This record gives sequence, C-alpha cells and structure tokens, in this order.
Amino acid sequence: MEWSDLRIFLAIAQEGTLGAAARKLAQTQPTMGRRLRVLEDALGHTLFQRTKDGFVLTDEGSTLLGHAERMEAEALAIERRLAGQTQQLEGLLRITSSDWFGAHVLTPVLAEFSVLHPKVTIELLTDARFLSLSRREADVAFRIRPFDEPDVVSRKLLHMRYRAYLRRGIAHPMAGDGTGSALLALDSAFAGVPDDSWLQTMLPKARTVFRSNSRDVQARMCAHGVGIAVLPIPLADATAGIEPIDLGTEPPGRDTWVGYHRDLRRLPRLRALLELVIARLANGSSGRQ
Repeated sequence: MEWSDLRIFLAIAQEGTLGAAARKLAQTQPTMGRRLRVLEDALGHTLFQRTKDGFVLTDEGSTLLGHAERMEAEALAIERRLAGQTQQLEGLLRITSSDWFGAHVLTPVLAEFSVLHPKVTIELLTDARFLSLSRREADVAFRIRPFDEPDVVSRKLLHMRYRAYLRRGIAHPMAGDGTGSALLALDSAFAGVPDDSWLQTMLPKARTVFRSNSRDVQARMCAHGVGIAVLPIPLADATAGIEPIDLGTEPPGRDTWVGYHRDLRRLPRLRALLELVIARLANGSSGRQ
C-alpha cells in the first residue's frame, strides 16, 4: 500500500466524485480510477459504492478513512515543518482571498513584492470558499472573520469601509423608504451579510432586481445603471462611472484578518510578504473619506 494511493482514496472520499477528486490532485479521471482499483485489490475490500450521485464509502472505506486522515495530517505536518526551515527567499507562496479583495487590495502589494523578490512565485487563489491552511491548500489567507482553525497564527489587518453607490448622473429617488429604487444585492449564500442587510433596512420599499455572489459583478452592474449597490470603497474607486450616494448613515464595515499556519512562521519568504502587507495595508481602515 502506497501513500500516493491513499491520497487518491482521501480525495475521492472528500470530494465525492472522480472528476472533482482528479481536479483537486491535478490528475486524470482514468488515472484516479485505476489507482483506486489497485488499492482496493491490495486491501481485498471494496472501499466505495459507485452510485449515480457519486462515490459513497462502504463500511470498510469508513474504517480506512480515519487512518488515512491521520496519515495525511502527519505527512502535511512534515511538509510544513520542512518548508518552515527553508531559508532561501525563493519558492512558492500560495495566497487565498475573496475575488475583489485579491484584485483591488492585494495586487498592488503583490506586484511590489514580486519586484523586490523576483525568485518567489506568488499563486493567488480567489475563492469564496475558506481554503485550509492546515492542509496546505494555501499558505496565507485573508478572511472577513477571525480564524478558528487550530495552529493558525492570525491578526486583524484592517477595517474595510463600504458605501452605497449609483451610476454617475442618475438621480437618486427622493422617497426615503426606497420607493422607485432598484437594488443590487448579494445572493442567498451571503444572506445576513451586514452591509447587504443594511441596504435592505435603509430602503425597505426598494425592489431587488439583481443578485450575485461577486462584488465585482455588482460594481459592473451598478456602473451600467441597473441599481444601487453597497461596495467596498477600494472596489468602487476602481470602477469608472459610479458615485457614492448619501442614505443618512454609512454602511457597516468589515474587519479583514490575515492568517498562516504556525509551522511556517520562520519561512523567510512568508515573513517578507507579511511585513510588506502589514506595512502597506494595516492602517486601521481602508477607504477614503
């Protein structure tokens, strides 16, 4: 039994389908299927039931899963510890953040870092999911809530300000309750996000005409005159054709946190990146008055 085969078993168990597991490990589906059959033959047990909805663990597969997860945790710990001892300012740094934060807040800092340290390769993963630092899906993460993962070193980086925006030149309806106004909101997966709820409260009679899980898409729709959007100020500043509107109060802002696994705390390229990020962004609040 080889660890590489157990990694394939784990990926299939975690993702539920061969296709998703293959994408996760950057392998082909036929290779994944062949390696799984080799593992099952070696163990003498069927580890998954093949159903129309995907792969479901058998009793034997469930028994193996716990052992494989502990082996993975040890293997990842070895990788992190060895990576943390590397003293060269070169290699890969994998960073994760939301799409708009990566595009409009991080990229100027990352561009400066690349000039200062050309031997370090930056991989920026903009994803709505919270990638795991313990599993080394990312080395550094920027999130809008405190980290609760064990063994993660984190700090509050900045407070992000938001404002309400409308296409420049469009008169905002005078009705204080939003009658006649159109709103651009986040989709249902983000229900209850403070700034989105604030907009609904400030304009209760307005009609929501568009929803998206992307702040950038909201900004573009706002620039096309579709309706009112609440946007982070750096994103709005980078979007031509929109202007802030006064609804009486400012939307609630959001804190942004940065975190990394403690095993990487001595990694020189990580320390260099964090020093630059903190120097450029940790100013207490992001967004001009």
